[in-house]
Amino acid sequence: MREYNLHRAQIEERAVMVANYIIEHNATVRQAAGQFGVSKSTVHKDVTERLLKINPSLAAQARKILDINKSERHIRGGMATKDKYLRERHFE
Repeated sequence: MREYNLHRAQIEERAVMVANYIIEHNATVRQAAGQFGVSKSTVHKDVTERLLKINPSLAAQARKILDINKSERHIRGGMATKDKYLRERHFE
């Protein structure tokens, strides 16, 4: 039973660290996942479910940033595609 509690504490600590990283760096789910070596699904679950039980205020701050990033992702995707084609045309 002791191992379970240690594992749970590590998950909770990671959830707090992920949220702080997102807030400090205005990071996306993908960026946070890469930084912590976990999946995007894990980051999302850490922030939207686990953190709500641990620190609701921190969860709300992180969620606000993630919501903004989500609303802007189509713009970033379009800009990345535009840059890709400009680079390809430049090398022709």
